[in-house]
Amino acid sequence: MNKKTTRAKLVKNGNTVNIHYVGTFNDGKQFDSSHSRNETLSVTVGQGNLIKGFDRALIGMKVGETKKVHIKPAEGYGEYNPKAKAELPKDMFPDEVQNNLKVGMVLPLVLKQDPSQPFPATTEAIKEETYVFDLNHPLAGKELNFEIELLAIESTKSTKASKAKKGTE
Repeated sequence: MNKKTTRAKLVKNGNTVNIHYVGTFNDGKQFDSSHSRNETLSVTVGQGNLIKGFDRALIGMKVGETKKVHIKPAEGYGEYNPKAKAELPKDMFPDEVQNNLKVGMVLPLVLKQDPSQPFPATTEAIKEETYVFDLNHPLAGKELNFEIELLAIESTKSTKASKAKKGTE
């Protein structure tokens, strides 16, 4: 009658999971935490919504498990690319940005081809007529450490909406 003898459900691709996590650099400095926001993360595993190393770390976890994982740049936000820069004219930005932008600030930029997908750009220099942005993700080139706690595995039944989306691609 011991319920612990039943096989625990393990996370697999396609599962939607609910997790808490803490992200730190190798020196122990914290860069992100769901606990700090008092908000868990709900995400579907294997759909590209997470960095590769984090996504892979979830596979095989069971509810209640806490896992520590070390992620190299290639499995995180990629290697730092020193050529990923953009120099843009100041007048293409609204006055609010022009009046408040400072070196080091991160600004969400969008491409004309895909305005629904903003990406973080770090202000590297402010020149007389232009801004210079570093287009690398702020965590590019960094080794990351995560402590991941699996709180729940939600229903794995496919929704009609996800099937319909696949049919339109």
